[in-house]
Amino acid sequence: MMRMSKEWEKEQQKVEFVQDVINQKVNHIQENMGGLKGGIIDLRKTFWDDVTVNLDEPDDVIETFTSIKQQAELLAERERTHGHSYRVLKQMQRLKDSPFFGRIDFLEDGENSVESIYIGIASLMDVNNEEFLIYDWRAPISSLYYDFSPGRAIYNTPSGMIEGTMELKRQYIIKNGVLKGMFDTGVTIGDSLLQEVLGGNANTQMKSIVATIQREQNHIIRNEKSKILIVQGVAGSGKTSAALQRVAYLLYRYRNTLSSDNIMLFSPNPLFNSYVATVLPELGEENMEQTTYQQYLKTRLGGQYHVEDSFLQMEYTLTAMDETGYETKMKSIRYKAGLDFKTQIDHYVENLSKNGLIFKTISFRGRTVVSAQEMYEYFYSLDPSISIPNRLKLTTEWLLKEIAKQEKLERTKEWVLNEAELLDKTDYLEAFQHMQKDKREDEETFDDADREFQILAKSIVNKHFKKIRSAVKQNRFLNIKALYRNLFTLKEPFSWPEGWEEICDETLKNLKANIISYEDATPYLYLQDQLEGRKSNTLIRHLFIDEAQDYSPFQFEFLKQLFPHCKMTILGDVNQAIYAHTIDAPSLLNMEPEGTEKIVLRRSYRSTKQIVDFTKGLIAGGDMIEPFNRDGEKPVLIEVDDNDALHEKIEECVGRLKEEGHETIAIICKTMKESQAAYNVLKTSLPAVRLMDLNANSYEKGIVILPAYLAKGIEFDAVIIYNASNEQYGREYERKLFYTACTRAMHELHLFSKGKRTFFMDEVSEDTYKRG
Repeated sequence: MMRMSKEWEKEQQKVEFVQDVINQKVNHIQENMGGLKGGIIDLRKTFWDDVTVNLDEPDDVIETFTSIKQQAELLAERERTHGHSYRVLKQMQRLKDSPFFGRIDFLEDGENSVESIYIGIASLMDVNNEEFLIYDWRAPISSLYYDFSPGRAIYNTPSGMIEGTMELKRQYIIKNGVLKGMFDTGVTIGDSLLQEVLGGNANTQMKSIVATIQREQNHIIRNEKSKILIVQGVAGSGKTSAALQRVAYLLYRYRNTLSSDNIMLFSPNPLFNSYVATVLPELGEENMEQTTYQQYLKTRLGGQYHVEDSFLQMEYTLTAMDETGYETKMKSIRYKAGLDFKTQIDHYVENLSKNGLIFKTISFRGRTVVSAQEMYEYFYSLDPSISIPNRLKLTTEWLLKEIAKQEKLERTKEWVLNEAELLDKTDYLEAFQHMQKDKREDEETFDDADREFQILAKSIVNKHFKKIRSAVKQNRFLNIKALYRNLFTLKEPFSWPEGWEEICDETLKNLKANIISYEDATPYLYLQDQLEGRKSNTLIRHLFIDEAQDYSPFQFEFLKQLFPHCKMTILGDVNQAIYAHTIDAPSLLNMEPEGTEKIVLRRSYRSTKQIVDFTKGLIAGGDMIEPFNRDGEKPVLIEVDDNDALHEKIEECVGRLKEEGHETIAIICKTMKESQAAYNVLKTSLPAVRLMDLNANSYEKGIVILPAYLAKGIEFDAVIIYNASNEQYGREYERKLFYTACTRAMHELHLFSKGKRTFFMDEVSEDTYKRG
């Protein structure tokens, strides 16, 4: 750090001046908000006092509606103004603590004076001279800070390229309005600043990285042209952080045409959603919609089937190797994840266009309204050149007409009379009002009693048929379940993989038990959408897929169909592909269709250099990974003989880590089964330990036990691998799971092994770890 000097004092004065401006702005906003809030409360209280309500004549009704609308619009406008003021106030309060983190001195070509540009998480104007005191990190000129060293520099604006000379780049650490550190640097972000930021404890919430964005991360954030942006980033390379800053940048860049409602993130698990939930609000933006692929599947299939969880499938593949049917299950997972199965479904749909659709008979009170055979004959009587979805729409219209005919016939049935006699006064009053309305519209006379019964009968039958009409409009007369089951009874004309008969038997057994396995969920929905029509989401304009290596080729094709018009940012690490359907399967991260740009992040910032040097030896191509030069202890391997020794050593290790000030300590197991067993033993001697299971939605500081697949995307101060033995990690396809677990550690990594350590460490240099 620079010594105390005139320059330091000058910068501290700048901080204090900016804080004064912020305080003035905060006071002004709070005064206005107080008045706005009072006005809103008064407006709500007196809303109906200022509205003229008169429903006697048609003109009066229109006048009443206009009066209510005007009052509602006035209230909505006041509430919008108050909401905007509240967001600005929160932004100013965040800015006050650390007004800026960077500065560049830039001499634009053709100008005589150098401009000092201070950069922070939001823009701040000097109201007196209408000049920028601080530029938002997303502003075009701020890209100079991330992309260039002092010297010739260029940045892009809506009006064209601006060229000039950067004469100074400076970085700051400011806490609670006090300048703590200041660095002049010739590189993008100085190592000193990164050391300061990365050397702290892990947090239970991912933090904004705007102060430490690297040049390659900046390219991810500001990319506007690519239809599909693929980011292959090694563990700890900041790809997810950069993606979230990218969302903030897009919302800033296109703030007049894009909102958070137009952006969606598919994340690996609900725990991760909680972990990243504060990043955008920290930057003054609303959170985008976040979901997991599993949640999407359950939303669409939950009412029809019990949907197997992807983590339960993972648990099975890791623990059931000796069970009967295991190999069949693995073959099923891999085949149904591939594009060959998608092609077979496409052929199946093509054949169904000619014949073979299965319908459900529509019944009412035990009588057939329209039989499945009648639907079949009507559907296939339509022009075969019309697509299946469009023929289904025509069939729906025909069915609604047939149902309407049956409704009229039902009104005269005895059951309707019996039900009418049991109606309460409210229903009778409604019928009477309906009748009076009809009288005004029809001058002809009629028997009021008969008319009253007709209205009641119509209302009763209509309510009973409402569910039927709704089901028809949702295509529920088409038997998708039976059609998907039928796919596994066909021998010809398709070319099925080896072991197909066993796969079919297993699939049909599950479907009969009303269970749909994780590997069947996407093909099932794909078949349904091909038949009923694609349920595309046109609201979403930017889709982010994190941990993309966990998605199968079939799943990705399905997502492209769901979001046909949006841009995609696909993030992941091929070295963390841990699911069965990703083994030996092409990764989304390796594809390069038209309109795709790919960015590779090789530098790891999360872990110390010692941890990265160790973990990169666990995987093929690990020599390409570049550790950030943050020093720490070498990973420690401790081999023990039995469970008692294992737990004793882990307890000692946890105690020492807590004494050293580590706030987040993870004991990572291979599976949930192992996690539960470890928790049952350790909870007595480590009373503060918590178990993270599949239902975990958030985590707090402390000691946690969890399976490796739930730890994806999250980081901890210290990681303890519960049992790194060859017995536990002795299969090649578990290598990436082991690597994923080890790369969660920021500062310390301890590997305990009951017996001989895993063979994954055979290729790791013994210089990169030490024995305990």
